[in-house]
Amino acid sequence: MAPAPADNGGVDVELREASPGRFEVLGSLTFASARHAAERGIRAFGASGATSLEADLSAVRKADSAGLAVLICWLAWAERAQRKLTLTRIPASLADLARISEAGPLLQPQGT
Repeated sequence: MAPAPADNGGVDVELREASPGRFEVLGSLTFASARHAAERGIRAFGASGATSLEADLSAVRKADSAGLAVLICWLAWAERAQRKLTLTRIPASLADLARISEAGPLLQPQGT
């Protein structure tokens, strides 16, 4: 796996399709990158031919509540697009934010 992009004040975020429908999210999901991350994710997921998608978040270096909003945005897009999006390897900081904001169930894989 290639190294994550350099930190440019929190604006860096990259999505790579590691295999069909499986994306690696690299960089930061913060207030500084949220808009870019939301748009970039939707564009990448939409370009994939897969109906079942996975976003591996293990390479997210920094995250805050805006990052949580990005994940919820991606999940809402997937629902509207009639695709399944599973978030995997969610960093503890995002899982904790989801739990305290009562958004935790949204991030959990849903039944097929």
